[in-house]
Amino acid sequence: MEKQLHLDLLASKHPMAGLQSGSNVKLRMGPGRKRDFTPLLWSQYFETMEDVEVENDNSKDAFRIYSSGSHGPVLMLLHGGGHSALSWAVFTSVICSRINCRVVAMDLRGHGDTKVKNPDDLSAETMAKDVGKVVEALYGENPPPIMIIGHSMGGAIAVHTAAANHVPSLLGLCVIDVVEGTAMDALNSMQNFLRSRPKTFKSVENAIEWSVKSGQIRNVESARVSMVGQVKKCEEPLSSPGVSRSISEGIIEEEEEEEDEEGGESNHKRKKEDDQEKESLYTWRVELSKTEKYWEGWFKGLSSLFLTCSVPKLLLLAGVDRLDKDLTIGQMQGKFQMQVLPECGHAVHEDAPEKVADALATFMVRHKFTEFKEGFPNDV
Repeated sequence: MEKQLHLDLLASKHPMAGLQSGSNVKLRMGPGRKRDFTPLLWSQYFETMEDVEVENDNSKDAFRIYSSGSHGPVLMLLHGGGHSALSWAVFTSVICSRINCRVVAMDLRGHGDTKVKNPDDLSAETMAKDVGKVVEALYGENPPPIMIIGHSMGGAIAVHTAAANHVPSLLGLCVIDVVEGTAMDALNSMQNFLRSRPKTFKSVENAIEWSVKSGQIRNVESARVSMVGQVKKCEEPLSSPGVSRSISEGIIEEEEEEEDEEGGESNHKRKKEDDQEKESLYTWRVELSKTEKYWEGWFKGLSSLFLTCSVPKLLLLAGVDRLDKDLTIGQMQGKFQMQVLPECGHAVHEDAPEKVADALATFMVRHKFTEFKEGFPNDV
């Protein structure tokens, strides 16, 4: 069971192995180690933000994209289920310092700040078409060379996009921590994982803190920009039976202990803050449990589809145990390049953005897709 939870490949790594939701385990950081969980702005990592309109069945859909860079091949970044383009923020800063490239990170339909006519249609076919339409809207009939990079669900969509030839100028394909065999196995435990998460948070800071302490995102900086795209203000008032008050108990207990040490003044301040925040709880932007009917379509047949893509391919994994039979054979036959990045959770590009950027930069330079920036080591 623990291995299944470890291999949750839809949205996020399962919260700390052995820590059950609702338990009284205290998530302590140790004395004198208070970390900053305040949100960070997208503009600290991307140069521009815009909504790209595409025609869709006599209406217009607007896809939120974040961009950086002015020349070189385009890196089209596709996030995992429940996440947003902001999960690529720290990685974008790093990769743009390594190689000559342009970055385009998009909020997929039903996620982030993208607004579409039918946000509930999260089929692999529809989302792959979306990527092609956004590329066409951005670049017209003569798009620059594009490498698609996807994490988890986004990795599956990247493969479907490439296989369907929705991006004719496709240069290469990079898939991060999604493998058909283990993803299909993990589907059985996915609903249990989703039920174990807090339903609401008292603030964005609280959501960021939970994501770090639960192990969902192991990089504090990335969590501070990424979680902004995962949560939203509750539309229902606090008193509504539709809104749960089950915020992470471990975090609340830690705060209470800290304040007991600080004295009565802090307790009074805490009560005042709570009163002010009662009307502004935050909840998840995406109800992943309602997307279950699409899960199999994302991952079934993914390994063979990946192997049939004719462009150079890179597979980045958090653990070698994730390889299934088809990919093991394909890797032995040299059909793609693989790199394992240990000590990472499922959100590999968030936990270790430098390692992922280095692996991708080396891959792209070796295939002569681009060059290292001046001053950056180029011993590949």
